[in-house]
Amino acid sequence: MEEKYKYPGLEILEKTPKSGVFYVILNRPSRRNALSHDFFTHFPKALYALDHNPDVKVIVLSAAGNHFCSGIDLSILGSTAANSGSGESLRRQIMAMQDAVTALERCRKPVIASIHGACIGGAIDIVTACDIRMCTMEAFFSVKEVDLALAADLGTLQRLPLIVRFGNAMELALTGRTFSGEEAKELGLVSRVCDSKHHLDQAVLDVAHAIATKSPLAVVGTKMVLLKSRDLTVDQGLDYVATLNSARLFSTDLTEAVTAQKQKRKPVFSKL
Repeated sequence: MEEKYKYPGLEILEKTPKSGVFYVILNRPSRRNALSHDFFTHFPKALYALDHNPDVKVIVLSAAGNHFCSGIDLSILGSTAANSGSGESLRRQIMAMQDAVTALERCRKPVIASIHGACIGGAIDIVTACDIRMCTMEAFFSVKEVDLALAADLGTLQRLPLIVRFGNAMELALTGRTFSGEEAKELGLVSRVCDSKHHLDQAVLDVAHAIATKSPLAVVGTKMVLLKSRDLTVDQGLDYVATLNSARLFSTDLTEAVTAQKQKRKPVFSKL
C-alpha cells in the first residue's frame, strides 16, 4: 500500500494496486478523529486531487482508531469566535467550512462512508454529503450541535431531511439523542449494517469494486443526475438527464459495453 498523497490528519491509500478504489482515512485517533482547522483546509484539496486523478474510480472515507469521528474539535469553536473581528468575518469562516464538506458532493467520483464507533456532530455533516453510507452494528450517531447551544451549520439540517425524511430529521436534530447503527438503517441513513469492523471493511470494498467495474463516465453521470435532481421537478430532472445523455451516447464506453456483452467478456472502459 503506497501513500500517494500527504495531508495533515489524513491518510490516502490505494490498498489494492490498480483497483481504482482509494481510501481517505481520518487519522487523528488520539482525538477520536475530531475535525481540526487542518481538516477543513486539506480535506477539500485531497478530494480535488483524487477527483482529477484518472486512476481513481471510487473513494472510501474511513477512519483510524476506535471511532469514525467525534465531530468538530471543540478548540475550533473557541478560537474561531475569538479570532473573528465581526459577525461577517465569522460568517465567511463558517461558509468556508461548509464548502469543505460540500466538496464531497462536488467530487465527481462516488464517495462511500465506512462508519464505525462514534459518528457525532460534524461527522453527520460529512456522512450526509457522501453518496453511500455503511456502518457497523456498534456504530452510534448523534446530531449533537443542539447540546452546544448551536444549530448544525455544515449541512446536516439541509441534507439529513432528504435522507431520513423531515420529521425524523427534526426529532434527531432537536433532541441530539444518540441512535444506533440499526436505527440508522431503519431510518435510511445507512444502506447496510455489518456485525463487525472486519465485515464492514469487506462489504464496503465489495460495493466499491462493483462500482469500479462500471464505465467511469456512466458512474459520474449517475451521481451528477441524482444530486442535481434533488433540486428539480421530475420533468426538469428528465430534461436534464436527456441533455446529459444526448452527448454521452456518442462515447466509446457505450460501444465497448455493448461489444463486451456480445463477446461475453469484461468491458474495458476509458479513464476520465
